[in-house]
Amino acid sequence: MISERQSVVESGMNELEIIEFKVNNQHYGMNVYKVKEIVAPLAITPIPHAHPFILGITQLRGEVLPVISLRNALVSNQDSYTHIVKDDSSFLIVEFNKQKVIFHVDEVRQIHRLSWDQIDKPDDIYNNDNSYTLGVVKQSENMILMLDFEKILTDINPNIGFSKDDLKADIAGDKKNARIVIAEDSPMLRSILKETLNKAGFQQLLFFENGEECYNHLASEENKVDLVITDIEMPLMNGHFLTKYIKQDSKRQSTPVVIFSSLITEDLLHQGRKVGADAQVSKPDIQNLVNVILELL
Repeated sequence: MISERQSVVESGMNELEIIEFKVNNQHYGMNVYKVKEIVAPLAITPIPHAHPFILGITQLRGEVLPVISLRNALVSNQDSYTHIVKDDSSFLIVEFNKQKVIFHVDEVRQIHRLSWDQIDKPDDIYNNDNSYTLGVVKQSENMILMLDFEKILTDINPNIGFSKDDLKADIAGDKKNARIVIAEDSPMLRSILKETLNKAGFQQLLFFENGEECYNHLASEENKVDLVITDIEMPLMNGHFLTKYIKQDSKRQSTPVVIFSSLITEDLLHQGRKVGADAQVSKPDIQNLVNVILELL
């Protein structure tokens, strides 16, 4: 089981481990921390009128879990073939955003230890708001695409997780003008955070696509910042490394830093505390994020 494997990635280091897998002869990657287990395919019960990405449900040690076909999600013309779950394919049991689901992939390859600066952000020419690609890892023989699994789940069910309808906030006038910097690589989540935080009353928001761009902005003393929100997983520089930089900078160390991530596990909570994060909030709890921001400002 992946969950029993001790990670060699140290807190505050700009490194990660990814599982490489193949779907339709293309290579993809997922953070090891999201993968709880890899198993051979199990019997699937189809669900009538389910979303095209959903193969059905299966039972794993008493839990009934949805099975998502990454092939269906990643192939543009889903009607051009019949999905077949082959015996030599694999189920990835993953957990993030307080949800556990199964992704069906064609083949699991290996685990790579990388530096986040080895993951390039996608070029605007081939990447857009509808893309599932968050980063590209260049290998000698092929390229590994890092996927936006949160967007895949949201496309299946827009009501999952990031609810804005019940948001409540009572923000004093001075806090409404707080200058908040946000590092988040997912275009979908940047859009949701902008809409939600604006709705809560925060108007001065500045977004960056990765930790390195945020790092460069904070390096200038002229840029006034009252609070930083950062994801953990980002190309070029991760959120732990960004937090460590801020807290070791004598001019910035008093700036509150909130880690907002789908990877808030016990192990990563420890890592966040070690690098000096003032608070850590698990996606998709935006109401809690707003409450934490108000406490820290």
